[in-house]
Amino acid sequence: MAAPESQSGDFIVVGAGIAGASLAYELAQHGRVLLLERESQPGYHTTGRSAALYSETYGNATMRALTRAGRTFFLNPPNGFAAAPILTPRGTLVVGNAAQREALERSLAEMAGSVPGLELWSGAQVRARVPVYLPEQVAGGAVWEPHAMDIDVHALHQGYLRGARARGCALHCNADVQSLAHTAGRWRVGTSAGEFNAPVVVNAAGAWADDVARLAGARPLGVQPLRRTVITFDAPSGLAIHDWPAVIDVDETYYFKPDAGRVLASLADETPSDPCDAQPDEYDIALLVDRVSRATTFEIRKIHSKWAGLRSFVADRTLVAGYDPRIEGFFWLAAQGGYGIQTSSGASRAAAALVLRRGLPSELRDLGLRTEDLSPARVLDA
Repeated sequence: MAAPESQSGDFIVVGAGIAGASLAYELAQHGRVLLLERESQPGYHTTGRSAALYSETYGNATMRALTRAGRTFFLNPPNGFAAAPILTPRGTLVVGNAAQREALERSLAEMAGSVPGLELWSGAQVRARVPVYLPEQVAGGAVWEPHAMDIDVHALHQGYLRGARARGCALHCNADVQSLAHTAGRWRVGTSAGEFNAPVVVNAAGAWADDVARLAGARPLGVQPLRRTVITFDAPSGLAIHDWPAVIDVDETYYFKPDAGRVLASLADETPSDPCDAQPDEYDIALLVDRVSRATTFEIRKIHSKWAGLRSFVADRTLVAGYDPRIEGFFWLAAQGGYGIQTSSGASRAAAALVLRRGLPSELRDLGLRTEDLSPARVLDA
């Protein structure tokens, strides 16, 4: 029996999470995109487990610039992109005890020049907004970021996928990549759903990015998945929490925020993991409950839901977006870390321009972004 015919395109994107979906949305304006997803539905792993905030103070300078680059798109997406707002007001408080006051002041000094509206609050101001806090836990005050917002992750991800398909992108699920071979200027990608070919392959495989690279003969970047634990629980009866901000310990030992009528909390843990279907660890859950209980008057008697997700980083904790310097037509879009949702618009526009070999758009350069800051060469040469 003859082998099935290979499907041809201009770009193959491996991975249909937020990184691959947003890039497919941008690239589909410039050629035929074949978007390959190993699971039965896109976003099963990290994207679908994110409790995302849009915060311009989160991450290093490059990641913060990529976040700022997406604000306009998120607030004013194209007609039909999403049925409801992608961003809704929330605000964040980065809090600290008396011993953490200096860390709060450093954070404010570092961010104040690029993020408008930041304020240093007293502990009393924090407790007026979030009355469950014990006074000594916020004696150092907090940095208030008024313009931080909740992200509707599902609406954003589906908007990218729907928009990509409308522009001619073909999404193939249950297409686990099994082989990659480059011949005569084209990549031939063998998957569990058949073969696909194109001149360019984009490696947007998240926690599996190094595995995909090995199949292509590329040197791995050392992409390290880190597990993060999340739970939800009921707020005290009669306490209105809907308008509370998200609250983050300045040392990132925990955070919590309102979520669908309950409180969502995380240990903010970063436990090294192999690429996998991550599951929460009972010890981490117990530690999270202890930390939140010690900081607040919350009595967490019942956990309504619990899950874990993987956040993947390279050593410098910065996105990798660029062609592999040694492998023709092999493009990296990896290591979004914990910033993949909020940076998706800026990162996908940057990556699309680099895939097309056009250099970064001027509006991204104006934010201080440089091609070399994203290039895989910086990691491979380190």
